[in-house]
Amino acid sequence: MSNRRDLLRWQFDLIWSLSRLHFDALTDDDTHWAPAEVIWTVHRGADGRWRPDFAETEPDPVPVTTIAWLTWHIDWWWSSAIAHAEKRPVPDRTEVYWPGDTAAALARLDELRAQWLRVLDGCDDTALDQAASYPWPAEAGLTVGHLAAWVNVELLKNAAEIGQLRMLRAAGPAGR
Repeated sequence: MSNRRDLLRWQFDLIWSLSRLHFDALTDDDTHWAPAEVIWTVHRGADGRWRPDFAETEPDPVPVTTIAWLTWHIDWWWSSAIAHAEKRPVPDRTEVYWPGDTAAALARLDELRAQWLRVLDGCDDTALDQAASYPWPAEAGLTVGHLAAWVNVELLKNAAEIGQLRMLRAAGPAGR
């Protein structure tokens, strides 16, 4: 590997291929499955847009998220990371909607992947050393390289959560 970008890209490609193992198996029933009594999911509004449950302060008990909510969450943080890296305004959480079904949600993740790869592939070591203030405050002193590493970790975490929910649903209720 010739530089940090190549290592970040290799890691991203590995995470993406592992994520697709879960993503490609999803159905609409999986996506909307409510794994617990206390959940966060997405709801279709009167205007036809799908909005997520959300609270600025994490509630107690912490809600279990549905796969639909998790795919919305990926869209929100990833589109925000891309906008920040491209020096565009970061969208407000309330401006990011769930697409409406599993196929559309996965197509959106594919779009974000393509956008992210254009950002990442356009970086050299100098670009990776530029200051970044997303998702942390500017005074943290972190860089675009940190942002790229965070994208990898956040995607891996969210894909693992999706995979676990998918497997729990497939395994059925306890005590069968």
